[in-house]
Amino acid sequence: MSKPPLPPEAQELLRKANPCVMATLRSDGTPVSTPTWYLWEDGRVLINLDEGRVRLRHLQRDPRVTLTVLDADNWYTHVTLIGRVADMHDDEDLSDIDRLSRHYGGDAYPNRERRRVSAWVEVERWHGWGAMKDSDQTG
Repeated sequence: MSKPPLPPEAQELLRKANPCVMATLRSDGTPVSTPTWYLWEDGRVLINLDEGRVRLRHLQRDPRVTLTVLDADNWYTHVTLIGRVADMHDDEDLSDIDRLSRHYGGDAYPNRERRRVSAWVEVERWHGWGAMKDSDQTG
């Protein structure tokens, strides 16, 4: 696996509103994955979580996370980002979830009732496949 920075073509893929699957760890170490929205910005990833989601508790306990972003036009092409949540804070004015919602659907996030938490993921390693194939499989 390679270390950042990612090549320009991988960053271009990550800037798009592509499908993404996030993996976190349960307290017993079992991985669990779920689809999520993300934003790629300045070499980091923004995710946003509802206060009641189990994956939020997973990340509060253990900040390790993996995100796999699939090219919406060709799922064989994908980029996997492995890292840690480096910053987590309340999204008090819901501006981060609105950014994500606009990125994926064009409108502000409709549910304004529940508390949201934003998390910034620092990428430690990455690999790609298909058109994003990363040949550096060391480490």
